[in-house]
Amino acid sequence: MTESYLLASVRTAFGRFGGAIAGTRPDDLATAALRGVLDRAPDLDPACIDDVVWGCANQAGEDNRNVGRMAVLLAGLPTSVPATTVNRLCGSSLEAAGSASRAVECGDAEIVVAGGVESMTRAPWVLPKPDRAFPAGHATAVSTSLGWRLVNERMPAEWTVSLGECNEQLAERLGISRERQDEFAARSHQRAARAWADGFYDELVVPVEGVDLVRDESIRDGSTADKLAELSPAFRTDGTITAGNASPLSDGAAALLIGSGAAAERHGLTPLARIAGRGAHARDPRDFGVAPVEAAQAALSRAGVSWADVSAVELNEAFAAQSLACVDAWHVDPSVVNAKGGAIAIGHPLGASGARILATLAARLRASGGRWGVAAICIGVGQALAMVLENPEATT
Repeated sequence: MTESYLLASVRTAFGRFGGAIAGTRPDDLATAALRGVLDRAPDLDPACIDDVVWGCANQAGEDNRNVGRMAVLLAGLPTSVPATTVNRLCGSSLEAAGSASRAVECGDAEIVVAGGVESMTRAPWVLPKPDRAFPAGHATAVSTSLGWRLVNERMPAEWTVSLGECNEQLAERLGISRERQDEFAARSHQRAARAWADGFYDELVVPVEGVDLVRDESIRDGSTADKLAELSPAFRTDGTITAGNASPLSDGAAALLIGSGAAAERHGLTPLARIAGRGAHARDPRDFGVAPVEAAQAALSRAGVSWADVSAVELNEAFAAQSLACVDAWHVDPSVVNAKGGAIAIGHPLGASGARILATLAARLRASGGRWGVAAICIGVGQALAMVLENPEATT
């Protein structure tokens, strides 16, 4: 089979809920990322793109009607370039990358754009249609920004609790303290701020037209565990999870160019990383936070390597509690996990986060000279995805 490579990657800066990017439609965010990644491949004729696979978790508002195809049209690509939109909730853009890489490997495509977008700010309220005309009672609008909505009454109640409550249960079961969670969260902010200051993200981030945002908006400079300890629990009065040790609602987009070695040579591109293994796993919906444990192991097995070979890990930080649970289970050196900050600081626009962590992982491997890296993401309703990258220019 043909090998698949990550050839280029970009993302927008991630904005806070109601923040700098709030006025930008999700299809326009997607367009910014799509144009940005193609700018990284100036010798590539867009007509040569075999497909665009785009991730989005919501798709209830301006991101409806196949937002991937909308971005292709808005970006001015030839109308002959096809596109699809996939939804695996938080893992949507990592799912898109997996689909793109499989298409290349099996020979169905030579070059594919993958990515994702989410505007959690602009996610609409929705109303179910009434069972009969002209009902006399009130109607309730349901927010689609995050979590369960319009739940089927046959779904077991213990599966439909909030994401925060799921992680309170996880922290309680595994004995993960509030102190550890706050320390982890503070470290995420500190590492992200340092990475931006050092210029690590300069080449990975592209601007959004009409938006004055030069770095991720949720990063708190000077964050410490002591400051985070002052925040009140968000889901239980005696709980451990707060707004400070969980990822924020965010807006943003990310894009990846994935292709074969032959396509890279033909279009004058140097591969950033080889996509060496993929893994998916599912557990009880309440245990979504630790599903990356098995997903990463599956991806490593398919790549033919072990944790001992891994020098960099990008784990999407939905919550500090679940992130710590995964790191503890992997027995990996914590210093190699999210060394440039994670979603608690950077933000978690659901449909874009998988592409973000994959791009960051490739950049970290190239900067360090390390050979093997793992990107993993937990997904609501009990799922997770993971991908292993190999640095073709590894020195260690």
